[in-house]
Amino acid sequence: MKPLHLVPDDVNVPFLKFRKIFYIVSLAMVLVSVGLFLTKGLNFGIDFRGGILVEIKTDGPADIGALRDNLGSLGLGDVSIQEFGEPDDVLIQLQRQDGDEQAQMAALATVTKALGDDVTIRRSELVGPKVGDELKEAGVYSVAISLLLIMIYIWFRFEWQFAVASVVALLHDVLITIGFFVITGVQFDLATLAAVLTVAGYSINDTVVVFDRIREYLRKFRKMDIPDLLDLSINSTLSRTTMTSFTTLLALIALFVFGGEAIRGFTMALIFGIMIGTYSSICVASPLLMVLRLRRKIPEGEETQEAGA
Repeated sequence: MKPLHLVPDDVNVPFLKFRKIFYIVSLAMVLVSVGLFLTKGLNFGIDFRGGILVEIKTDGPADIGALRDNLGSLGLGDVSIQEFGEPDDVLIQLQRQDGDEQAQMAALATVTKALGDDVTIRRSELVGPKVGDELKEAGVYSVAISLLLIMIYIWFRFEWQFAVASVVALLHDVLITIGFFVITGVQFDLATLAAVLTVAGYSINDTVVVFDRIREYLRKFRKMDIPDLLDLSINSTLSRTTMTSFTTLLALIALFVFGGEAIRGFTMALIFGIMIGTYSSICVASPLLMVLRLRRKIPEGEETQEAGA
């Protein structure tokens, strides 16, 4: 039985020929993502903006419309109600009320009373605005520190050109993934942030595989032009890259369909992020080495060949 290959082993796609198109497409996606983030912003969950969260279990399938009418008439501001896994599991989110913690407790008591005795309250949480702001700050720091450490690791393992290219590609992936959440309006919470960091780790793994092959071929094919060598490196790892992404996506799609509302945002971030990460490993990170003028290290006495943009 022959092994399954989504891409033939002898494929020869001239990726470097289209690098300027990739640059334009990627730059456009990043600028749109940043612009939407600055103007529209993310739909932050209670983790980041503060508020009241109540998880309930109803007697039989929940009537979301009736619950929304019931709680919407309480005058507590924005109320978000959604199924949370099973049809009888419901997640209720309310905006933070004006006032101190006593005001939040009073609002929670009002909601509990309005729900009546026909439901079971599984959990209730209060998240203050200060905690939300601290979590936002911690999230930004975690992404920035992760990118810095990745750059240092790549710098020591390869050359500075590889480090810069990998971090630019990672920023590309993170910003476009955030833009995806701005466009879709899907709630952005701690689980989603964890997914974004996971995407960064997955993307750098793909990128390092290609970079390893580039470094190997720089030593093996000393007379080959740099653009041809980069194309050869990408194509020789293309089958592995696409197969890894495909099998990972199969698992994530299953989680998205059957995992329920609790992990939907997490799986959406991973599905989109892995597709963008695969694209950046092939079409962004390696071609950027041309812009950064990757140099081939060869024995003394021979000319050093340098990549040109």
